[in-house]
Amino acid sequence: MIRMRAVVFEEFGGEPELRTVPDPVPGPAGVVVEVGATGLCRSDWHGWQGHDPDIRLPHVPGHEFAGVVAAVGPEVRGWRVGDRVTAPFVCACGTCPACLTGNQQVCERQTQPGFTHWGSYADLVAVEHADVNLVRLPDELSFAGAAALGCRFATAFRAVVAQGRVAAGEWVAVHGCGGVGLSAVMIAVACGARVVAVDVSPAALDLARRFGAAVCLDAGTLTGPGALADPGAVAAAIRELTGGGAHLSLDALGSAPTCAGSIESLRRRGRHVQVGLLPAANGHPAVPMDRVIGYELELRGSHGMAAHAYPEMLALVGAGVLRPAELVTQTIGLAEAPTALAGLDRPPVGGIRLIEPGLD
Repeated sequence: MIRMRAVVFEEFGGEPELRTVPDPVPGPAGVVVEVGATGLCRSDWHGWQGHDPDIRLPHVPGHEFAGVVAAVGPEVRGWRVGDRVTAPFVCACGTCPACLTGNQQVCERQTQPGFTHWGSYADLVAVEHADVNLVRLPDELSFAGAAALGCRFATAFRAVVAQGRVAAGEWVAVHGCGGVGLSAVMIAVACGARVVAVDVSPAALDLARRFGAAVCLDAGTLTGPGALADPGAVAAAIRELTGGGAHLSLDALGSAPTCAGSIESLRRRGRHVQVGLLPAANGHPAVPMDRVIGYELELRGSHGMAAHAYPEMLALVGAGVLRPAELVTQTIGLAEAPTALAGLDRPPVGGIRLIEPGLD
């Protein structure tokens, strides 16, 4: 049956367009989800540019979504048509050594909608190994709020809480206040930390302030308009503001300057978490290892969050401690998505933008 609409691109960097394409079919252990809302994420732009080696053309992007189960494979045990669900952007196999230790976010045989197969800029999206990867949504959480959890909020939650081990009273620096960064600000503040938010966008910094950042640094005033070009100036400002440096710092943007600036903004024995993507296609950033050694700094990566870890985060959302829906600043239909995808490399207007297929 051919009825589904999807945003498709035929070549990397080529013009994406909205088309009618065949419906996806669930695998034996998978499901198909009718998309209620899906996020516009800079990772989708990287995929469109050809920075991800897993993508095969033609392709449909989109990896952070929420919706209703529309079809179920014969081996699925825990899910039925009509269930309200979301899924991590890393879908795990459930049986490899990493999965068996509970680390499905680094599964050795992972699939990722929007990268390894067609994604959620569409009416329907397939999810493999449903019993491992689906997350049941509470009735009070909207699809928009759940899609905001997607890649960015869940990634930030694990980066701040599990990988960063944030503690009340600590200083946390967040470099880049897009969707991941603003999520990290909200989460760190909820944990009792004092946050320094760094960006070049006044709108993004206004949102960071709204979500509780103690200090908002306009890096453009330190480094020149429009770019985080001098990590040393940003780092020096953070060290001065925090009385020696941040205890925990996150590069939530993903660039050589923000990576180095995050590390250099730390106090002795501080912790850096790399959250923003640094695609190999852009080259490997220089890391100030002399400072890492001399200050005994800790460097960690953070790659999403496994489905089994969602209940802790969802409990805080249900209690009103975390409010991902407040991060949503724009919602568009599928017809506007091709233009929006092409513009994801430009400075964000702040917050998280969503696509709701039902708007068209």
